[in-house]
Amino acid sequence: MHNLMNNDLYLGLDFGTSGARTQVIDANGSLIAQAHCSYDINQWQSWLHALTWLFATLPAPVRHRIKAIAIDGTSSTVLLCDETNTPLHPPQLYNDDHARVEAERIAACAPRGHIAAAPSASLAKLLYALKQPHAKAPAYFTDQASWLAAMLTGQPGYADYHNALKLGYDAAARAWPDWMRALKVSAYLPRVLTPGALLGAVTREVASKLDIPPTCRVRAGTTDSIAAFIASGACTPGDAVTSLGSTLVLKLLSTQRVEDVRYGIYSHRLGSRWLAGGASNSGGAVLRQFFDDAALDKLSQQIDPARPSGLDYYPLPAIGERFPINDPQLAPRLTPRPANDVQFLHGLLEGIASIETLGYALLAKCGATPVKRVLSAGGGAKNMAWHAIRELHLGVPVSPALHAEAAYGAARLAQFGDKLLS
Repeated sequence: MHNLMNNDLYLGLDFGTSGARTQVIDANGSLIAQAHCSYDINQWQSWLHALTWLFATLPAPVRHRIKAIAIDGTSSTVLLCDETNTPLHPPQLYNDDHARVEAERIAACAPRGHIAAAPSASLAKLLYALKQPHAKAPAYFTDQASWLAAMLTGQPGYADYHNALKLGYDAAARAWPDWMRALKVSAYLPRVLTPGALLGAVTREVASKLDIPPTCRVRAGTTDSIAAFIASGACTPGDAVTSLGSTLVLKLLSTQRVEDVRYGIYSHRLGSRWLAGGASNSGGAVLRQFFDDAALDKLSQQIDPARPSGLDYYPLPAIGERFPINDPQLAPRLTPRPANDVQFLHGLLEGIASIETLGYALLAKCGATPVKRVLSAGGGAKNMAWHAIRELHLGVPVSPALHAEAAYGAARLAQFGDKLLS
């Protein structure tokens, strides 16, 4: 362990869809300690148990030097709370789309194609929650990361502008838009801050329970995907991060804000710049329909990326695509299948690389800064054959992300605050 006696440390907490992780860094960005645990995203009590456990797992010399904390959470996982910040219901999760009627109500007054008019958007969930029997004396509507931060500071009612985007917040104007007045929800909307802005110090009770300094500061957080982008090391317009997980997620740092509801393209504000993105249904889930990890590793080593497979695939796990082609009826194109598994896998990897290339081209067509460099995150980033194939298709340098964990990005946010996004 590093000598911690005179070093301030910074802690990031990542609450993802299936697990929670913390990473602690020093002033040089070196990783000092980390911990991970599973938790039940459906129960807010489980969020608190996970948070407590993660702190308890860290060595005491680390806990005692933590100067600041930042938290990221899943976008549009939200809660309606009473005046004590106690949730009035189980969490409404990121993929909950029950608020279809409420989404139609939003669409009637919002600009056409607004991101908050989706049934799974936070604003639609707020309207839905207010209609339920449990909505007795509601006071605060909050997202996962902001709620956890409030439990540390004892000061609810704040959110960052990344988590507030799907609640209707206008990140360009830095204000709630006029069209939201018709929805009569202003009493429940949070005060919106820049990610990384200082929220306050932890309460004495929290400091004692977690065994951290009472001077430890808590900063406004962000979403898990943006924390992962921050962790990657991308920092210049034209830098992009491709997440090669079960699905294919593209994020591109741009000088221009781009939006296109037809493809699910929208932009998060990053200081004076914008983070444009889209997500394809293609990705690692398709590969796992045919190969396990051992087979993927063995077959990939036999691929010659410089020689085309001769196949023309559009790999999808099922019918339907959203980006860069928006067609809910688009069928997977996975034939003909050669007898040689190496050639078949080669064709699948080429097909996904083609989708990635089309995605970045579409973002540029919409007005985003053209891609100049791609950093890779997710499990697929370790596949060297796929790496080489993607570099050939994209025509720009491709390299692994500097750090792959969203918790590291949250720790960087804790260290530098809102200056990180300036």
